[in-house]
Amino acid sequence: MRIAELSRVSGVPVPTIKYYLREGLLPAGELTSPNQADYGDQHLHRLRLIRALVDLGQVPVAGVKRIIEALDSDSLSLHDQIGRAHRAITPQPQLTASTEIRAEAAAQVDELIRSRGWTVDPDAPALTTLIETVAAFRTLDQDHLAGFLDSYADAVEKFTELEVAAVTSRADRTTPDQIAESVVIGTILGETLISTLRLLAQESISAQRWKVD
Repeated sequence: MRIAELSRVSGVPVPTIKYYLREGLLPAGELTSPNQADYGDQHLHRLRLIRALVDLGQVPVAGVKRIIEALDSDSLSLHDQIGRAHRAITPQPQLTASTEIRAEAAAQVDELIRSRGWTVDPDAPALTTLIETVAAFRTLDQDHLAGFLDSYADAVEKFTELEVAAVTSRADRTTPDQIAESVVIGTILGETLISTLRLLAQESISAQRWKVD
C-alpha cells in the first residue's frame, strides 16, 4: 500500500508517519520509484504498536524509539531486550526524602527482594523508583501503606506469572523478538489496565462506603 493508504488504514496522519520514518521508529518502505514506496502489514503492525505505546502507555517518543531499537536488535538476549524496554519506560524519580527515611525505605525494599528470592539488577530504575515511593509514603506519614508492600508484591507476582505464561504459550509467536514484543506490550499496556481497574475498584468501594444518596 502507498503511504496515504497506510495512513487511512492505521488512522495515523501522513506527516506523523513520515516523522516516524525519519526517526527510525518505522522501517522504510520498498521503493517503487525515486519518490514512491510501498508499505505492508509489518508497517501497519509497527504503527499500531507505536500508537499504543504513545497513546495508551503514555510513553514519550524518545522512549518508544529505545523500545523499538531493543526489539529490533539481533545481538541482545530476550532478557536484555525486555530490560532495555523497562528502562525506557521507568521514570527517574526526584529525590525528596531525607537520607534517614530513604535508608529505611531501601532496607525495606532490599528485604522484600531478598525474602522473595527475586533476581533484580541493582541498577534497575524500577528498584530506585520503588525505594523512592516507599520513602514518600513515610515522608507523608502514610507508613501503613508502605506496610502493604509484601501484599502488593504477592498480587503483582501472581499476575506477572500469568502474563509471561500467556506470552510463551502462543504458538504463533515463538521467536525471541516476537516474545519480547508481547512481554513489552503486556508490561506497558498492562500498567494502564491495572491502574484503570484500580481506579474503578476504588470508585466502587468509595461509593459503597461513603456515598451519600
